[in-house]
Amino acid sequence: MNIDRIERQITLSAPLGRVWRALADHREFGQWFRLNLEGPFEVGKIARGRITHPGYEHLQWEALVEKIEPKSYFAFAWHPYAVDPSVDYSKEPRTLVEFRLKATKDGTHLTVTESGFEKIPAERRAEAIRMDGAGWTVQMENIKHHVAPA
Repeated sequence: MNIDRIERQITLSAPLGRVWRALADHREFGQWFRLNLEGPFEVGKIARGRITHPGYEHLQWEALVEKIEPKSYFAFAWHPYAVDPSVDYSKEPRTLVEFRLKATKDGTHLTVTESGFEKIPAERRAEAIRMDGAGWTVQMENIKHHVAPA
């Protein structure tokens, strides 16, 4: 297992513009990612919201929006697997989550990469990688169903 990064890829049966909207529009992102975000994504600002996934509704979600390149790249930094409300994760380094889009003849190829795990405290690094890895597998299915419902 690579201790620094997680990568997931999927080809979505939806045009590039549709997939981009699902990523960049905070309301749509919240629908498939299971969040209720407070406002739009803005580079250099913290995006906040409440997690709506069953069992995690008591948690606040936060990410620092790093970069937005319309219809091709969206990146934020967050504290991976930050699910214990009694822990202050704010002093820990963040991992970088990058979404890359590319139009294909079949729709849109989406690559999600989360990197920077080597900076996470050793006592929680393996669990953060394991849980975020499983989470990205689920999120790829969520966005697939969101942009191209059956």
